[in-house]
Amino acid sequence: MVRRLGVGDAVVVGLGAMVGAGVFGAFGPAAGAAGAGGALLGALGLAAVVAYCNATSSARLAARHPESGGTYVYGRERLGPFWGYLAGWSFVAGKTASCAAMALTVGHYAWPGHARVLAVAAVVGLTTVNCLGVRKSAWLTRLIVAVTLAVLAACVVAGLIGGHADAGRLTATGTGASAHGLLQAAGLLFFAFAGYARIATLGEEVRDPARTIPRAIPLALGITLLVYAAVAVTLLAVLGPAALARSTAPLADAVRAAGAPGLAPVARTGAAVAALGSLLALLLGVSRTTLAMSRDRHLPHALSALTAGAPVRAELAVGAVATVLAATTDLRGAIGFSSFGVLLYYAIANASATRLTPAEHRPPLAVPVVGALGCAALGASLPASSVLSGLAVTAVGAALYAVRRTRPNGRVGHGG
Repeated sequence: MVRRLGVGDAVVVGLGAMVGAGVFGAFGPAAGAAGAGGALLGALGLAAVVAYCNATSSARLAARHPESGGTYVYGRERLGPFWGYLAGWSFVAGKTASCAAMALTVGHYAWPGHARVLAVAAVVGLTTVNCLGVRKSAWLTRLIVAVTLAVLAACVVAGLIGGHADAGRLTATGTGASAHGLLQAAGLLFFAFAGYARIATLGEEVRDPARTIPRAIPLALGITLLVYAAVAVTLLAVLGPAALARSTAPLADAVRAAGAPGLAPVARTGAAVAALGSLLALLLGVSRTTLAMSRDRHLPHALSALTAGAPVRAELAVGAVATVLAATTDLRGAIGFSSFGVLLYYAIANASATRLTPAEHRPPLAVPVVGALGCAALGASLPASSVLSGLAVTAVGAALYAVRRTRPNGRVGHGG
């Protein structure tokens, strides 16, 4: 594949994946789980710590293995073929469901009465953009990120200067705080950070990956944390934890409460645009992991073909599945299905990072260990239905791998 992307392009791809629909919707459920303003801010900090550990592990691994596929490649090379396969399976299954969730978010915000129609149109349109080449995707992502950040900045400024903000609400108690609630809130907020992996999955398309990827991932993560912290403080100061927990459109409610109701439609538009950015980055990342797995024949080998340097067949296949899911599933089910897979994917990334040597610029051992334990803790905090569905999907993937291993002419790439 052609290396076209520099540090700025890679940072924009990461921001497009992270500063997406989550910032417009995740704070309400997280506030309900946390139960208090201080606990919500603590949960944001905890999610950022886990994300930092995961990002650091991913960056060091991506510098050593600059190939499409992300943790599929790292697990394969560092832990063995099965663990790489399991990471790839978890990513493709979970994130394809996330594509449907983001598409449905676009529909619910932009055209509530015909959400599924718009969701399908969004997947088809952005899949077409991706097929035209990653540079065009990066430029579209840059535009989406600019619009999203402008909307968030306007809402934050309006909320803080509107006269309704009260610093006392930052420490107010809502529905009652607990350690489990804080952990569950951190789990909800973590998924809003998870897009930094999209940079690593573009390993074959960035210039000088050993330098570009380790710089781009922490830069994107740091910018995202600053944005989320500003939004969290604004929402708590204007609404308080109890009202925030009840809100399904927190930023729109906050600007109305602050005396700027004219900004509410802007917030809704920003949410739809941000969801489009997340969807674009998700389609891009899932298709690259699909490409890597098809090269090793874990998925149909025909999907590994490149057209003008782009994995068009993989992109079309991912887009087709996401279109079907957007047309048939509900938003809550799609998000719950993807949650377990994301955490398993990052747990394998951290385990892979422990196998790096000091000469390969391994991070301090505490970083991947904390990251792996954090993934396990956040996974344990998920609702039981999410855990059970995630385990079922993982079991299906493991069974398929075992069947392929026992076939006389089966082939598993890289020593598998």
